[in-house]
Amino acid sequence: MTFINQLLKNGILDKKTITSLKKELKTSKQTIEELILEKNIVQEGELFKIKSENLNIPLQENISLDISSAILEFIPRDSAEHYKMIPLGKKDNTLEVGMVYPENLKAQEALNFLARQRNFNYSVKLITISAFYAFLKKYRTLGGEVKVALQELEQQLQPGTKQASPESVSEIIQKRSEAPISKTVAVILKHAVEGKASDIHIEPLKQKTRVRFRLDGILHSSLFLPPEVHPSIVARIKIISKLKIDETRVPQDGRFSITMDGQDIDFRVSTFPTTLGEKVVMRVLNPSRRLASFEKLGLEGRNLAIIKKAVSKPFGMILATGPTGSGKTTSLYVILDSINKEGVNIVTLEDPVEYFIAGVSQSQMKPDIGYSFSTGLRHVLRQDPDIIMVGEIRDAETADLATHAALTGHIVLSTIHTNNALGVVPRMMDLGVRPFLLPSTINVVVAQRLVRRLCPHCRKKVRPGEQIRKLIMEDIESLPSQAKEGFDRVNDPYIWEPVGCSQCGGTGYSGRLGIFEVLEMNKELGDIILSEPTEKKISEEAKRQGMVTIRQDGILKVLRGETSMAEVARTTSEQ
Repeated sequence: MTFINQLLKNGILDKKTITSLKKELKTSKQTIEELILEKNIVQEGELFKIKSENLNIPLQENISLDISSAILEFIPRDSAEHYKMIPLGKKDNTLEVGMVYPENLKAQEALNFLARQRNFNYSVKLITISAFYAFLKKYRTLGGEVKVALQELEQQLQPGTKQASPESVSEIIQKRSEAPISKTVAVILKHAVEGKASDIHIEPLKQKTRVRFRLDGILHSSLFLPPEVHPSIVARIKIISKLKIDETRVPQDGRFSITMDGQDIDFRVSTFPTTLGEKVVMRVLNPSRRLASFEKLGLEGRNLAIIKKAVSKPFGMILATGPTGSGKTTSLYVILDSINKEGVNIVTLEDPVEYFIAGVSQSQMKPDIGYSFSTGLRHVLRQDPDIIMVGEIRDAETADLATHAALTGHIVLSTIHTNNALGVVPRMMDLGVRPFLLPSTINVVVAQRLVRRLCPHCRKKVRPGEQIRKLIMEDIESLPSQAKEGFDRVNDPYIWEPVGCSQCGGTGYSGRLGIFEVLEMNKELGDIILSEPTEKKISEEAKRQGMVTIRQDGILKVLRGETSMAEVARTTSEQ
């Protein structure tokens, strides 16, 4: 049975529509599948499930973009683009090939030719059109541009050729912007920015150099380079970061900027000596990136109401806490943006400046010349500020200055490192802040973690296992009464799990959101701080306030299908 007849049998198309489509096919370069999707007759997933049944070829819905350049080389880019087929992976000597049109005889012939030429067996899976194009974007950047650059590098690294020292590499790059080293580094940076990576890791291994990108908080291997080029790659990055290229024994820190698609992108660079060579980690900072709203951060209900109340006060501290990479600074930026009005003077002290906000005076810390948070804070107070953001309270002097700034009529936003909101008061006291100052200076404490957001296109609703169901019910039972609304009578809950599709690159997740706990300063908490400021007493007051813990906030977001239990467990294991 032909595919069109199958669609007719399944009630997707009627005879009139088929006649119209066949007429269009005669003058169009599109396929029947493309025409059906263009006219929005049926969803792509359903269309290709029917095609899978018709051809008796399994549909590969979960396509990973985390694939090495060695696998990509089995099917050249031109062949992949022309015949709409891509390599999905390899086990032993069998290459798994994804094809949009496996029924196409020319595509079959091309695949057979490649298999004979490159000596591999293959198995075929059906893939959707959108999955193919999502993969092809990666294919182009890694399989095309890097391959060309590596071919040029290989010519320079022929046996018997004298290896270039970092100094000679510097001269090459300064004279020729199209040098292979420069192009390889440029491709890595471009791919990281386009893929929305937050960090780039370039790591020397015994037999190769591995490049990994951190996407939504998780590191993924992206490509591998010959080990011979590692010193030159590191040297190139050092040169553009203005670091010492002849110093390989100690760590170094630097930064540089590039312009990509009209946007200025900053990279914060850290080099670290290892037994196999220097490892480089680059933090990708996109200052022009649009700030999220409170709701997109994951703040809602009581948590959001308390924060809005805190920022409306004329003075006091708003402290964000959590481990490195938990999104504290981003949350403070969103708060800052919400109170950035014409009539206020806002000054920030940051290391680094991650977002630029119009109308805000932002200052970059430079500890190597003695310009630290405490030094900057002393000078900021002479700038007649209304609102001050301090990147981090990490020492006694900064804690004391921030506290007194909040006490003397300023709103102070800052971050501090503790496991949860309950630990902030004891931590401030450890840093030397006198207890009687805290009730009148701290307005609110926000603790948070970041979890990956489930892809809305492929997430799956399931019944949890007995153990997970029990954990969920325990958390729901211990929720404050106002947070139980809608969940207090759930005895057999559903949860959502990741699946993976072309929209999310096969991961099942797309983006991140925060899970929070918010502790408000009030008279009762102030009395506890003055009398018995232990975490146990503070915890009892938090429960009385109706505070939802980070874990409980995560569970509520699981039940709403925003994230998965695995993500909540991963990020709250210490809770």
